[in-house]
Amino acid sequence: MVEPSAFHEAVSAVSYPMAIVTTAAGGERSGCLVGFHTQCSIDPPRYLVCVSRGNHTFAVARRATHLAVHLLDVADRELSELFGELTGDEVDKFARCRWSGGPFGMPVLAGPRAWFAGPVMTTAEVGDHTAFVIDPVAGEFHGPLRQLGFQDVRDMEPGHPA
Repeated sequence: MVEPSAFHEAVSAVSYPMAIVTTAAGGERSGCLVGFHTQCSIDPPRYLVCVSRGNHTFAVARRATHLAVHLLDVADRELSELFGELTGDEVDKFARCRWSGGPFGMPVLAGPRAWFAGPVMTTAEVGDHTAFVIDPVAGEFHGPLRQLGFQDVRDMEPGHPA
């Protein structure tokens, strides 16, 4: 059996890719930095993104019908700080960055080179996060990407506890 501290140390040494998830519902926009996300099906295409239930974005995402996922490049560090260190409970993050209204009314950030959006197909409670599985039916890719990873942002102070 793996000791909890050994598990935490092991996974903290990995540089998971970072992304920003954005959403809107009931006239409210929200977005946050996430490290738990992955493609989870090829055919049909599906993408899983996990949002902490303590996060402002979770409150909006659980009412939303769609999510947008922005894959981050190392050049997106400043944007990752905005969406990772500040909370939508106190700050309108979208007033501090460039974005536009995208498909399904999703806020699409101007900086990231890759994003996709789609309807939420299912959700599941997975510990202190909720997993949202989306059907990515719209998006853009303006590569190449030099992936922003967890090790690049591990010094951040999160806007909410994990």
